[in-house]
Amino acid sequence: MTTKYTKLPQIRERIDQLDDQIQKLINERAECAQAVAEVKLKSGDTEADFYRPEREAQVLRKVLERNKGPLSGEEMARLFREIMSACLALEQPMRIAFLGPEGTYTHDAALKHFGHSVTTVPHNSIDEIFRDVEAGFSHYGVVPIENSTEGVVNHTLDMFFNSPLQISGEVELRIHHCLLSKNGDLGKVKKVCAHQQALAQCREWLDENLKALPRIAVNSNAMAARMAADDEDVVAIASKTAAELYDLNVIACNIEDEPDNTTRFLIIGRQAPAPSGRDKTSLLLSTPNRPGGLNNLLKPLGDAGLSMTRIESRPSRRAMWDYVFFIDIEGHKEDNNVAAALNALEDRASILRVLGSYPIAVL
Repeated sequence: MTTKYTKLPQIRERIDQLDDQIQKLINERAECAQAVAEVKLKSGDTEADFYRPEREAQVLRKVLERNKGPLSGEEMARLFREIMSACLALEQPMRIAFLGPEGTYTHDAALKHFGHSVTTVPHNSIDEIFRDVEAGFSHYGVVPIENSTEGVVNHTLDMFFNSPLQISGEVELRIHHCLLSKNGDLGKVKKVCAHQQALAQCREWLDENLKALPRIAVNSNAMAARMAADDEDVVAIASKTAAELYDLNVIACNIEDEPDNTTRFLIIGRQAPAPSGRDKTSLLLSTPNRPGGLNNLLKPLGDAGLSMTRIESRPSRRAMWDYVFFIDIEGHKEDNNVAAALNALEDRASILRVLGSYPIAVL
């Protein structure tokens, strides 16, 4: 590039030519998406089949594999995600339920996974998201499941006890907390507001810089940002997105105590994705309370050579001191080794539910 074009007018002319080509190709891709929709409608496919989680994961993996720079793989994948989002909107406008209000990290996760060409529907609680998707008002929901420093979100786990929904995907979002206020003057601030997990994740920074201020836990960081927008006495911990939405000043950024602070979110829906080639399966299991019960339950997974990436226990709600286990394993339920392990588990587990087999987060 630099050897072929040495003058600014030449470079700008070449950029104009490339922009023209890119625009034509994007529209050609959009026409292909419309053709896909026509084929599916003629074949009688259901609405849910317009969005295929496994197909999108495969496309993004190919984007990462063939990327040569100078744009990073993450940036290139983000651009393709938005192209796919816009093309899918031509086939089927999507409604995505999330834990609101706008500006929460769950909102960010929804946009990271589905792109900006969807309609996002905020809800006040995790159970409202489940009910929305179960009723068919939204195509999918996005719920937090665990944070790398604060652990699992028990409310999300508990919702799977009685919900018929499937896990259709996952999103991993690097969490960067910012300190936000209306006027940017910390001297006028009288309290710090944020979700309780955000307060915990920024504990050391707050102890060092705002030790004298009371810390008030609220339902979400976005709610805290909204409070800061209405009250100059409040300083909020929230994202840069929240600062833009609520017209707040960013006083400090990256105030989280752990630089690798990451939250994992689940995509919940009524669709069971097909294998994508790199998948994860989530299980809900229970075993009678007897010596060696858990070891007996896990043995088929080891015998099948499956890697268990997570295990959590929760009260079963059936009897005192009776527990169920939430387990994530690598692989899809249709894979031979996973299917064999599930067959063996049927004889050992008092409860066995496959909560979903879905593509492992691409980024």
